[in-house]
Amino acid sequence: MSRPFFYQCKCEQPDFQRGVGLIEVLVTLLILSTSLLALGAMQTRSLQFNQGAYFRSQANIFAYDLLDRMRINVKNIKSYTSELTHVKETETPVLTPLAAADLHAWRRNISAELPNGKGGVDCDDATKICTLTIEWDELNSSGEDAENKTTFTYSARL
Repeated sequence: MSRPFFYQCKCEQPDFQRGVGLIEVLVTLLILSTSLLALGAMQTRSLQFNQGAYFRSQANIFAYDLLDRMRINVKNIKSYTSELTHVKETETPVLTPLAAADLHAWRRNISAELPNGKGGVDCDDATKICTLTIEWDELNSSGEDAENKTTFTYSARL
């Protein structure tokens, strides 16, 4: 019985290429490991950005919270003006007057939710425009300490 024509080889060259060589396997492993490292780095950055977005959302919620409290006590709007400070969770709450109680509760919430969170308010009694400033620490990838502080500033007319 004779072989079909596609099995017949007229050339007498030896077969040097059998299976996968070691170099191809090493190149494939190099590409795969580099891809997995890049995927891990992307995942880490994604988590970092999500945490930053969460902190900014919390700052926005805290700003609206104090503005709502200030709208209730709009007659004493000037008494809300205060410096950018941090309140420890162990401090005893301030109950009177209402503006001091609101500021203490607001700063306590900021300190509890944001790392090294601080809050400050600047109100103009004549125009009824208040500027709320919230500051907290965030990790950055550059390694410079100046970039670790994030500041959220919100202005509103009451």
